Amino acid sequence: MSSISTQPGLKSGAAWLASATPELVDAFLAELDDNALLALPWIFEFWALPHQLPPAGAWKSWVIMGGRGAGKTRAGAEWVRAQVEGARPSDPGRAGRVALVGETFDQVRDVMIFGDSGIIACSPPDRRPEWEATKRRLVWPNGATAQAFSAHEPEALRGPQFDAAWVDELAKWKKAEETWDMLQFALRLGEHPQQVITTTPRNVGVLKAILNNPSTVVTHAPTEANRAYLAGSFLEEVRARYAGTRLGRQELEGVLLDDIEGALWTTSVLEGCRIEKAPEFDRVVVAVDPAVTGNAGSDECGIVVVGAVTRGPVQDWRACVLEDASARGKPTDWARAAIAAMERWGAEKLVAEVNQGGDLVESVVRQIDPLVPFKALRAARGKSARAEPVAALYEQGRVKHLRHGHLGQLEDQMCRMTVAGYEGRGSPDRVDALVWALTELIIEPAAHWRRPQVRGL
Repeated sequence: MSSISTQPGLKSGAAWLASATPELVDAFLAELDDNALLALPWIFEFWALPHQLPPAGAWKSWVIMGGRGAGKTRAGAEWVRAQVEGARPSDPGRAGRVALVGETFDQVRDVMIFGDSGIIACSPPDRRPEWEATKRRLVWPNGATAQAFSAHEPEALRGPQFDAAWVDELAKWKKAEETWDMLQFALRLGEHPQQVITTTPRNVGVLKAILNNPSTVVTHAPTEANRAYLAGSFLEEVRARYAGTRLGRQELEGVLLDDIEGALWTTSVLEGCRIEKAPEFDRVVVAVDPAVTGNAGSDECGIVVVGAVTRGPVQDWRACVLEDASARGKPTDWARAAIAAMERWGAEKLVAEVNQGGDLVESVVRQIDPLVPFKALRAARGKSARAEPVAALYEQGRVKHLRHGHLGQLEDQMCRMTVAGYEGRGSPDRVDALVWALTELIIEPAAHWRRPQVRGL
């Protein structure tokens, strides 16, 4: 699988036109004859964002993976146009028989065909296909056809044959694997049949299998990449609600998030523990899993802020993860970041693991603030063993996550921590900091409460 993403500095023709001086715009338009001016709105290569254009090469499957509103549907519709249209309205194109597959027939019709970014809206008048409702198909002036299929009926793909296919939102299909398999058998016409998959990513096996196939190429973009064509109020709302969350990384950034088998936390558990507003806390701590070295290849320093309500019996104590303030840089950089987080949240103390750094960790912190309340922690067990009782608190519903705490990357690490160890790259620095915070606030007090008290004579 090969992949490209939209990058700052990569401009479409439209972006260039929007940022050009009036003189350059006038000069550009003056060079176009009447036919070129009339055709310009329909030339998608001019208006497209980089992730909406097909990658080069002899690929079989092109996955356009992006956030909500990133322009995936428009890219799929324009690709179908490019396959079926010839140089003139009656000339044949590269493909003559196309499969359009969505979750339901209604979604194929309402989104892929008649939607604001669907095939009909994207087609110029002289090449616009006709919809034959009884046959559930589009017919172009040159005779090319596109047949609509529902993923609820995979057997309907047994028999027909095609030289191109557009698959929309595959990751949410109930019968995704069966439908995909039937489509692969049907995609057998022409010299090199191809298919496009437009989807917001989800952790489903069929999508991961497609992405791992060597004949697959991927383009990717977040919702923000298409902001010029989205309502400002929509962007404000989704940013406010989902920015920095694990769900936001999937739905807005278009990132495929894995739930590892045997993981101590899952996406569903984390999404179920999210709250909008933090309660009034009895205790707040900042926990640090320090990166003692500060070179370019060193791990981040995990810095996590957690508050707890500790009124009543210890088994009733609750906690909320307030912020992930993790930082990369020199030791003094992360020390400043940790102390700044303490000030923002009124934390009572800073707790830090000192297994690797020893006294150096406290020394670095006191260079920034000599009077900071500091507690050194030493790990006697492995990371997974320390994390298991913390994961149990989540299962009991005793830990919440503040929605606006920028916790997306922390949650990614949490979903890669298993009983057998960490399955991600690098060190689970953010999870370590989380574990130390909740250990300080709830795990250790609970253990102390359960220990028998031995009185002297």
